[in-house]
Amino acid sequence: MIFYEPGQHKEHGFTHDPFKAFCSPRPIGWIGSVDDQGRTNLAPYSFFNAMASNPPQIVFGTGSRPDGTKKDSQLNIEQTGEFTLSIVAHALKDDMNKSSAALPHGESEFETAGIEGAASRLIKPLRVAKAPIAFECVYKQTIEMESWDPAHKNYMLIGKVIGIHVSEDVIVDGKADVTKWQPVSRLGYFDYATVTEVFEMFRPEGAPGPT
Repeated sequence: MIFYEPGQHKEHGFTHDPFKAFCSPRPIGWIGSVDDQGRTNLAPYSFFNAMASNPPQIVFGTGSRPDGTKKDSQLNIEQTGEFTLSIVAHALKDDMNKSSAALPHGESEFETAGIEGAASRLIKPLRVAKAPIAFECVYKQTIEMESWDPAHKNYMLIGKVIGIHVSEDVIVDGKADVTKWQPVSRLGYFDYATVTEVFEMFRPEGAPGPT
């Protein structure tokens, strides 16, 4: 068993920091937002997950730009108070990857990457039209986290889900079947995975189950 303290991985034979590989798979939050001038933005974030269900709330983590300024998604969300989160299906993996390109502020990834957007019902930001599931979210708060590099910032944004779009194609017998859309997840390095099979386990008697 290897033991090392964070930041000392190379002393133990690792060529790259394996932390992200250990904490995997991580679903990808495809964040849609608009700035205060109404210009659209779309970017994928692999530090993302659901944190509560009553009401449904999600979080995603973002770093700063190389110069220490905030990235467009965070700027837009903090300015307007709204964002969408589209779930990345396997069929959309290449579009998701294209949308990760660093573009000048105000330039739309929807247009540059050729990704079709669709109007939301309750908020202004677009969602990805072909995404099997998309959340409409209102911004709740930002938490600045510790950073080892004074020039780099780490942030966690929290949003409350106020609307959900879901394709009928992924519903089987009243339940969402993830094998129908095969969500893409981030592993370590440049590795990704998709969910293609599931198994079922029932909790011990008396333990809370799904609602």
